[in-house]
Amino acid sequence: MSRWPVLGLLVGGLALTLLPELHAAPAAKSAKHARRSCPVQKPQKFLIRSSFIKHGGLDAAAHDRALRYRAEQYGSVPGFDLERYNSKPAHEQATVVRFFGLPVQVHRKIAPVLRCVEHYIRHNCGARGDRYTPRAVGGFRRNNTYRGGEISNHLFGIAIDIDPDKNPCCGCVSPWPDHPACKANADSIFERTALPRCWIDAFEHYGFYWLGRDPDLRDTMHFEFLGDPELVTP
Repeated sequence: MSRWPVLGLLVGGLALTLLPELHAAPAAKSAKHARRSCPVQKPQKFLIRSSFIKHGGLDAAAHDRALRYRAEQYGSVPGFDLERYNSKPAHEQATVVRFFGLPVQVHRKIAPVLRCVEHYIRHNCGARGDRYTPRAVGGFRRNNTYRGGEISNHLFGIAIDIDPDKNPCCGCVSPWPDHPACKANADSIFERTALPRCWIDAFEHYGFYWLGRDPDLRDTMHFEFLGDPELVTP
């Protein structure tokens, strides 16, 4: 047996083989690269759903502001007259990334952020009780799932859903409210999802908004990037 056990490290899609003494430096570089690619940021308040949905009604001016920003940054969505802000369709800027081994189609601007989220989870969410293995993820959609004039962030490619069967949308249309996690007694929304709190923290660390926090929808499967994409580097 060799005196030095071999360690594997994945950096930038390349598999590297390292001796233990050399492991610390590349790991530090990887963490530094993640911070540089994806700065810590919060969701922009004017993009959060509760900023334009008030008492169940749509604040048209606030919604138009958020909609214009999304179109300018990510592209237009057919059927909503958004070409006046951006002639390039959002779906033409889609790319496929792997999130914990599962392929998911998202807007290319947020692909680096999703990789940073996974990096954060793998390095910070390994404690007992924080381990979670996703089985299904969804990203880009071509059909709107909202009513009343809202446009889903899935149409811009900046939202992903994780394991809808385990992480329900308790405020959505039937049959979601009948999910056992929605019907059970709970002190907080965190008790209605199978996702560990550390996972939610990881997404929010990089500018995603967890729709489980939405007072109406309580959509625990759904994360949407509402940070500033111009701060993200490829």
